[in-house]
Amino acid sequence: MPRSKSPIVSLEEAKARFEQWRNNRRGKARIPAELWLAAVEVARKEGINRTARELHVAWDDLKRRMTATGAVPQRPAFVELVTPQVQSVPECTLEVEGRRGKLRILLKGASASDLASLSRVLWEVAS
Repeated sequence: MPRSKSPIVSLEEAKARFEQWRNNRRGKARIPAELWLAAVEVARKEGINRTARELHVAWDDLKRRMTATGAVPQRPAFVELVTPQVQSVPECTLEVEGRRGKLRILLKGASASDLASLSRVLWEVAS
């Protein structure tokens, strides 16, 4: 997607623009397209969550607009897990961290295929 020729907007600039628009709008007017473009530009750098929170816009509306402009990378359709050359791992600690917390699994005497299967299941549950 070609980049716009407009200067890059910072989060603070976008926040000021949104505040000015909110203070001057009449009634329940929709957010203008130029403000959404600024929000998308900021979200490319700062992330959707932070941008939506700071600009007081709906997260799903911002994500939809980012997806429409091609700014949100899609999840990979295939992830290759390369197993180690050793067929059996004497001891392995698998640590996974996500939005809800951390998970630590200690595996003793697991094979590489067991580790790959466990990883695949965890990935599918998290997706």
